[in-house]
Amino acid sequence: MSEQVKALPAEEHASSLSKSISWRDYLELTKPRVVALMILTSVIGMLLAAPGMPGWGVLLYGNLGIALLAGAAAVVNHVVDQKIDTVMARTRKRPVATGRIAAIDALLFATVLAAVGMIVLVWQVNELTAWLTLASLVGYAGVYTLFLKRATPQNITIGGLAGAMPPLLGWTAVTGQVEGHALLLVLIIFAWTPPHFWALAIHRKEEYAKAGIPMLPVTHGNKYTELHILLYTLMLLAVSLLPFVTGMSGGIYLIGALALGLRFLQYAIRLLKGDDRRVALNTFKYSITYLMALFVVLLVDHFVYF
Repeated sequence: MSEQVKALPAEEHASSLSKSISWRDYLELTKPRVVALMILTSVIGMLLAAPGMPGWGVLLYGNLGIALLAGAAAVVNHVVDQKIDTVMARTRKRPVATGRIAAIDALLFATVLAAVGMIVLVWQVNELTAWLTLASLVGYAGVYTLFLKRATPQNITIGGLAGAMPPLLGWTAVTGQVEGHALLLVLIIFAWTPPHFWALAIHRKEEYAKAGIPMLPVTHGNKYTELHILLYTLMLLAVSLLPFVTGMSGGIYLIGALALGLRFLQYAIRLLKGDDRRVALNTFKYSITYLMALFVVLLVDHFVYF
């Protein structure tokens, strides 16, 4: 009798937990803000790939398929990082971390997203884009999340390639082939990723340490990380000028890239001088604005000179 009485609260808790699940929880699993930024760069890759506007079918189905696979990778990240997410303040309320969504249900959701995304890309776009997108999913959810994230303080540097793929995916969706200018766009995001994430890692250093994640500030200290943010920002500034140097863009982009890059450099210098968590957070926030603005300027330049 006592066992039945004790079981009732657990059953009631499970019932109330299941009732509290909503579509918003599943949407949160896909990291919609991150996916939105990826789709922005994918769309711009499509628009830059050829003169004129690509067909609506490529724009719609290409980005839908890429978004679904990117969302699937994000869901797997939630499952793999379940224990870590419970330790960190910014992630402890995630659906899998709180138990609102069971890990097995999340993995089933990811499988469905990935399968539908592959079908859309193979059926409506082309196989090259489908397999490249799947490779980026495996790179992020498998190589980075499962291995690199916990193995080395250079996790972001090495694993950043998977997150840099969307412009190339958008490009191949239109052209069906990998081209040099598309790889320049990948290189820009690849160079942008370390200073972007290391700035956040400085701001969240204690949380990463508590979670056992060997982010660069945890293993080598703030000053070492801030120096590398500065060096990577300088590299990013140089890389961001390559579209102009190679004839991919014109004067509008050159001016925009210099203005945005020098502002990023100013943040990096301030961070190195001041070693302030607030400056680190502001640097992280600006880095997001920087990437969006840089690609928008590149797009404006493309259509002005077309």
